[in-house]
Amino acid sequence: MTDADQQRKIHDLDATLRVGKGGVESVADELSDQLDNTDLVKVKFLRSSRGGTTTEELAEELADLANAEVVQTRGHTGVFKR
Repeated sequence: MTDADQQRKIHDLDATLRVGKGGVESVADELSDQLDNTDLVKVKFLRSSRGGTTTEELAEELADLANAEVVQTRGHTGVFKR
C-alpha cells in the first residue's frame, strides 16, 4: 500500500473506538480485537481522557497496551495498525 493509498484509507475511516474518562486501559482489549479483524483502526480521544496529556502521548500508551503501532495522530484522533 502506497502512502497516498494509506492516507486515503485513513481519511475514509470512521472512528470505531472512543477513549473517555476510563482512559486507554479500558479500550486496549477492544482495539486489539478490532486489529485482529482489520488492518487500520481509528480512535477518538475525548476531552475527558486527555486531562493534562496530549493525544500523541495517549496514542503511544494505547499502542503499547494493545501491541499495536501508531500510524498517525491528527487533532484528537489516532490511527493504529499491527
